[in-house]
Amino acid sequence: MALTGLEIFKLLPKTNCGKCGVPTCLAFAMKLAQKKAELKECPYASEQAKQVLGAASEPPMRVVKAGAGADAFEVGGETEMYRHEKTFRHQTAIALRVEDTEEPAALAAKVAEVDAFVIERVGEQLRLNAFCLSNTSRDKERYLAALKTVTAGSSKAVIVDCPDPETVKAALPLLAGKRPVLRPGETDLLPFVNLAQENNASLVVSAKSFEELAARTEAIVQTGFKDLLLELQAPGLGDRVETSTIVRRAALRKGFKLFGFPLVWSLPAQDEHLLLAGAAVGICKYAGILILPQFSREMMLTLFTLRQNIYTDPQKPIQVDPKVYAIGEPRPDSMVFVTTNFSLTYFIVSGEIENAGVSAWLVVPDCEGMSVLTAWAAGKFSGAKVGKFVKDIKLEEHVTTRELIIPGYASPISGDLEESLPGWKITVGPQEAADLGPFVANRAK
Repeated sequence: MALTGLEIFKLLPKTNCGKCGVPTCLAFAMKLAQKKAELKECPYASEQAKQVLGAASEPPMRVVKAGAGADAFEVGGETEMYRHEKTFRHQTAIALRVEDTEEPAALAAKVAEVDAFVIERVGEQLRLNAFCLSNTSRDKERYLAALKTVTAGSSKAVIVDCPDPETVKAALPLLAGKRPVLRPGETDLLPFVNLAQENNASLVVSAKSFEELAARTEAIVQTGFKDLLLELQAPGLGDRVETSTIVRRAALRKGFKLFGFPLVWSLPAQDEHLLLAGAAVGICKYAGILILPQFSREMMLTLFTLRQNIYTDPQKPIQVDPKVYAIGEPRPDSMVFVTTNFSLTYFIVSGEIENAGVSAWLVVPDCEGMSVLTAWAAGKFSGAKVGKFVKDIKLEEHVTTRELIIPGYASPISGDLEESLPGWKITVGPQEAADLGPFVANRAK
């Protein structure tokens, strides 16, 4: 039976040294109870604590790291079946499968295109995470040549998709310090365990059934190596969703440790619309690493947007800092707009102001990351609060205009805002950000 935070706290040293990464032993005990930390993070844990806590201190799903530097990523570490229960922790890593049979020039061009592809959305840069290089040729030298092409064109993580241990052994020095992922398929995994241990790599365990997956995973775990990912073969998308859900539930709800590792989804080449649908399902239904057979900018934009939405903490929306933002090159007498600090709202409003071809000031009070309507309904975007924020930032010292333009959906706060800011004129702007262009054009006439 799982121990509570207070029960775990009684077994901790109570030094509050902070070396575990949190300020107090009680806070660390709560993290242990929630399976978000491991006892080994406490340098002063007693032998009694280690014996009593044991498996209770380990998170139900292991965190696996890949890549290095700015291109490093983590998968796993999840504690929930459904996002609305709390949050998902580590977003799905998206990898593009390339083959060593591709012409070197074509492969180099593809790698360069993917490596340079970045989308900025609500203040975050979205990109692919890895390349999965398949040893389609079964030729060692050809694979090594293709790997050199990939690593020369990108610093992204590499999934070494190769069933031959000798080829993998020769490839790993080219990936020194880059934490690769080994994906040998359904061959004997023990030679790859040694390679993974020696080269700081993780290993994909592939199988065709739950029983086989458990047996293969157990054989590796008994060696002491645990940086694993699981790949369960399935004939169709529905079957893949079913098997992934069963594996996830077994790990999180039943405590079956042999399934407590991130999942790998590898999708076959198919019609792009079907591929997009399958990839979207993978992001929603537990793929830790998603391997795609082809690349298109339109498909990636869709998947990046979905991934960002799914892996944004629903209890902590993406926010921008509350302050006054200069849009373009505003003067003291430029227009002053007001909106909330929900990132999506901020970037849409600021973008529409820029598109209107004007420079303006954008006042963004702290609304706890809520959109305009939500913040207004929750009392976070009221006339009194907006007025206080304007006074606190001493806006009147930086602008000569005395007019604030508020969102149309927040029109009920205009009266209170005028009372909070004597001498200011409150103008109700359009309800939708897309109408800011015509609104600005009409004011310029």
